[in-house]
Amino acid sequence: MSTNSGSEVEHPGGNGSTYYNYTAAKAAKTRVKAYPMFTNKLLLRFFPFLAWFPINAVILRGDLIAGIIGALVLVPKAMAYAQLSGLPLYFGLYTAFIPAILAALWGSSRQLLSGPVAIVSLMTAAAVTPLAVPFTEDYIGLALLLTLLVGVIQFSMGVFKLGTIVNFVSHPVILGFINAAAIIIALSQLDMLLGIPKGRSDSFLIDIWEMLGYLPQTHLPTLAMSILALALMLGLKKVPALSKPSVLITVVITILISAALGYEKKTTAVPEHIVDPAVREVVQTYAETDRRINEMLAESTALSGQLRAAEKARDARTIADLRHEIELLQINLKSLEEQNKARKSNINRMDFERVTTADGGTTQLYLKGTVPTGVETDGSAWHIKKIDSGELNLKGGGDVVGTIPEGLPSIRIPALSWDAILSLLSAAFVIALVAFMETISMAKALAAQTKQRLDPNQELIGQGVSNLGGAFFQAYPSCGSFTGSAINLQAGAKTGLASVFNGLFVAVTLLFLTSFLYHLPKAVLAVIILLAVTGLITPKALKHTWQASRSDGIVALTTFVVTLLAAPHLDKGIMVGAALAIVLYLYRTMKPRVAQLGRYKDGTLRDIKVNPDLPTSPHMIAMRFDGSLYFANVAYFEDTVLEAVADKPKAKYLLVVGDAINQMDASGEEMLHTLVERLQASGVQLVFSGLKKQVLDVMRATGLYELIGEDNIFATEDQAISAIYERLGEEAATDLFCPLPARS
Repeated sequence: MSTNSGSEVEHPGGNGSTYYNYTAAKAAKTRVKAYPMFTNKLLLRFFPFLAWFPINAVILRGDLIAGIIGALVLVPKAMAYAQLSGLPLYFGLYTAFIPAILAALWGSSRQLLSGPVAIVSLMTAAAVTPLAVPFTEDYIGLALLLTLLVGVIQFSMGVFKLGTIVNFVSHPVILGFINAAAIIIALSQLDMLLGIPKGRSDSFLIDIWEMLGYLPQTHLPTLAMSILALALMLGLKKVPALSKPSVLITVVITILISAALGYEKKTTAVPEHIVDPAVREVVQTYAETDRRINEMLAESTALSGQLRAAEKARDARTIADLRHEIELLQINLKSLEEQNKARKSNINRMDFERVTTADGGTTQLYLKGTVPTGVETDGSAWHIKKIDSGELNLKGGGDVVGTIPEGLPSIRIPALSWDAILSLLSAAFVIALVAFMETISMAKALAAQTKQRLDPNQELIGQGVSNLGGAFFQAYPSCGSFTGSAINLQAGAKTGLASVFNGLFVAVTLLFLTSFLYHLPKAVLAVIILLAVTGLITPKALKHTWQASRSDGIVALTTFVVTLLAAPHLDKGIMVGAALAIVLYLYRTMKPRVAQLGRYKDGTLRDIKVNPDLPTSPHMIAMRFDGSLYFANVAYFEDTVLEAVADKPKAKYLLVVGDAINQMDASGEEMLHTLVERLQASGVQLVFSGLKKQVLDVMRATGLYELIGEDNIFATEDQAISAIYERLGEEAATDLFCPLPARS
């Protein structure tokens, strides 16, 4: 066989002909095959749902059934969670529609179902409530902006592969937060369960305390409906065949009962219909003050816009004038809000009896028990639910879902405001982290059962796309749902198409079924929430954390207490807990375990504090350092070494067993450099054993390796001790610490 000057190789054939280069041809074929493979990977990177295909009819049918079953169960829960978020109930359905589809298409888990969940719903209310009144247009606009911010944060973290950032929020922090949040969620539903008023202030616990004062006004039909719904759900759960659709069955039964009995009673009136002049004056003053508050809020918004323009123009005088004006306006606004809060609290305690006209209109409103003899009322007790633009909204029955707009959510671009973004940014970051942690924990649980490979960064991208898209279709922040995902898995979902079908069925509900939900009592939704969060309260897990680690237990309990006390500002609980966890970690690593070692009877080296009778040597010191050498603990390491040397003035060698030293930063290297020089100057040689590659790399890069000397760095402690005693010679031959082979 011969070769030519080119890349061809001559292969002798039967007729002496030359064949083409097989190696080059094979490489060319490989390149041809590589291009489609590269294209496929690129397509899957941008469109991960393509990995589902091709799908056979069996899988498609299973996903369709799973999607429908999941939607039937989750539609009422979606509305319940929207009630928790402070948004109109249909926003729960919006959040279960587009976000569920987008998260399935761009996530990595095939069974995970995204949508509204209790914790994130509560955190949404906590973030937006201080800035706007729930159920108002301003509140809705801020909630959509919050969704957009959460989506941007999650998507950015996924693109830059920052999924591991959630590790900075430790398990004890999340445990304490979720337990506190579950209690807050449960307490927040008391007004719906009992049919009593609930105040709104900057302290959740104060609101609950004030709400308990309304217990004598408990609306008995609402309480009865709550008990009925609770009994139905718990009872149906015990019947295996009815367990999954128990929520749906309860919803249908309570809707029928509500419609048949006329559970909802509401009407309107004006302050002039109130007979008692003192009560009428209180109501009129409240209405007038409320009008003035709204005007001042609009004025404050306008002045803030002028201030931003002045700051851009750097007009110092105008800036100072506007800030003074805004501050004065805020002081007056706060005063008026406090006055009206006291008036509303007084109004909430008033029950009225109504005298009607022949066509059912209101003619007079008497305080309950003050109706003159001979005057006939409609027989119901009424209270003022809301005062809006001078009109009294009266309620005489229980709250129902009411009218849900038919049709799919329209596209609505969130209003971008720098002030609003800054006000919501910290809460958005915390919600993004908590939502992702809830999502990834559920996704991991699913992957453990389905043996599917999970990509946390792709899941972050999926959640980010979900919230980004949801923000433009009137959805509030969503994440992976434990309940929905479990239903998907149990119903046999094989691909993310199950979640897509789930979202599409929600769309069918919005298009055709909303009118059937009008008479659904809100008390039933409150019971759904109550049952959903009871599983989140885990005192055993808190106890287990305390038993495993006192510092982690302190972190969990601190997060729990701060979250409760700071509510509705739930982000403070997470931030305080995360900061405390980091501080305690640094504190622990500032003083890692340092053990002086003695020779045990089996030849191993052990801590003399645990075994005080172990023999040691006056000629050498052996110590083990259990921790990385970094800025926080270098002083402690140096002090420990110098103290040990001072205790044994005859010692000529100090052995540091470094098996547990995983890292060394610049501060650690600088300290060691100084320490080696200092000890050598005093006649003590520092010897190391068991150092890891990353530590040795730092030593070599900085010259510390040469300063210590290669002959003073050993792979094992036994090698180091043998070398030390060989150098000591007869001087230390009688040491009990000396290894037996060296003394023989």
